[in-house]
Amino acid sequence: MANYSVRTLAGHFQGCDHGVTNQIKGKAFEDLACYLFETIPGVSIAMRNQMNAYHNEEIDVAIWNDNHKNGLNFLPNVILIECKNWSTPVSSIEVNWFCQKLASKGLDFGILIANNGITGNAADLTAAHNTIAFHLAQKRRIIVITRAEIDALTNTAQMIKLIKEKICLLAVSGRIS
Repeated sequence: MANYSVRTLAGHFQGCDHGVTNQIKGKAFEDLACYLFETIPGVSIAMRNQMNAYHNEEIDVAIWNDNHKNGLNFLPNVILIECKNWSTPVSSIEVNWFCQKLASKGLDFGILIANNGITGNAADLTAAHNTIAFHLAQKRRIIVITRAEIDALTNTAQMIKLIKEKICLLAVSGRIS
């Protein structure tokens, strides 16, 4: 498995934290997501910042997954990633909007990368945690990856393990953490 470059990660985090505008900070967070995933065997960035035909939904990052044996072979070919470089946890409204984007495209799996996680209590399934549990019952799986979790990663094997653990936790308990 490939190691993540400490220098590259630090550069992305620098942009996330110190960009001049929120748009620059947001783009840096999307760049970070792309780096984390395109380093995984069999994964490539298919599209970024694409609007749908009706111009009412934007997809931050879409990845193509070739199901490489050392990669994300347990996930679908198309995976949408929503990136939220917010100073506060992402609300249930935003989580629900991402779930609706997945539903409108016939997809059953997505990844939310949220700088400060999501609102509510995981154990009690309140706020955004409840939204994720509700959509799980609708056969849509959403996992959330936080900046703290990204900070702990040193290689792609750890990212793959983190995703597997989150999917299993979601399936077993309806929770993401």
